[in-house]
Amino acid sequence: MNLNNRYEFVLLFDVKDGNPNGDPDAGNLPRMDAETGMGLVTDVCLKRKVRNFIQMTQTDTNKKIFIKEKGVLNNMIDASHEQDSVKEKTKGDKIEAARQWMCENYYDVRTFGAVMSTGKNAGQVRGPVQLTFSRSVDPIIASEHSITRMAVTTEKEAESQDGQNRTMGRKFTVPYGLYRCHGFVSAHLAQQTGFKEDDLELFWQSLQQMFDHDRSASRGEMSARGLYIFKHDSMLGNASATDLFDKIKVQRKDEVDVARSFNDYEVSIDNSMPDGVNLIRKIG
Repeated sequence: MNLNNRYEFVLLFDVKDGNPNGDPDAGNLPRMDAETGMGLVTDVCLKRKVRNFIQMTQTDTNKKIFIKEKGVLNNMIDASHEQDSVKEKTKGDKIEAARQWMCENYYDVRTFGAVMSTGKNAGQVRGPVQLTFSRSVDPIIASEHSITRMAVTTEKEAESQDGQNRTMGRKFTVPYGLYRCHGFVSAHLAQQTGFKEDDLELFWQSLQQMFDHDRSASRGEMSARGLYIFKHDSMLGNASATDLFDKIKVQRKDEVDVARSFNDYEVSIDNSMPDGVNLIRKIG
């Protein structure tokens, strides 16, 4: 079924004793707003988790993932030009036909969009689902830890360490941080890429479960804590996204000086929605 409604959503997630999104240009420190100390998680980071969840759980041929680990993008783009539906087109129409084929077969292309002009050229796609950077509710601190590895990589290294076999390293974690992300779903762009209702339901499922299947020692404990969806009755929308986001307020409880769990925060929701907008609470 085609998507005929505009959506916005608020995603709340937290991290405990982990690094939610390291910055490779800063020694893999947790990303942070330098002026306010608020923690940041990029949209690319969350999209990666969604892609991984889809790749892990879906086997349908129309739910393949374009941007994946060790994926050779040009090979996938070139494959679109080998399809009969593309071959039969004249030169001027081949790019558009290849673009449509990529949208039909790759979930992340029709969801987030992609630039596919590096190979035989399948054009560009502007995806209907877009995310903001996630920002922590309170400033975060980055704790630095020394770690040791009781092994070496070469015989020479073992001899130089007098048999101690110890290599030092460093690790950064956030003791606790609650993050807030805003997202948007455009019905008009969805109809251009073929993003349908079942794709949207799969996206909501991904946001709810992706952290449970993305565990690693570096990320600590990460969990989805809230998913609040604003559904408009029309494709164009019935209210300002900014006004709707203001309906969800998150603040640290007055008696808490330093937050170390989700229970240290209070989420308040204004349920009085504008005409033509419904609030759907998936989590929280």
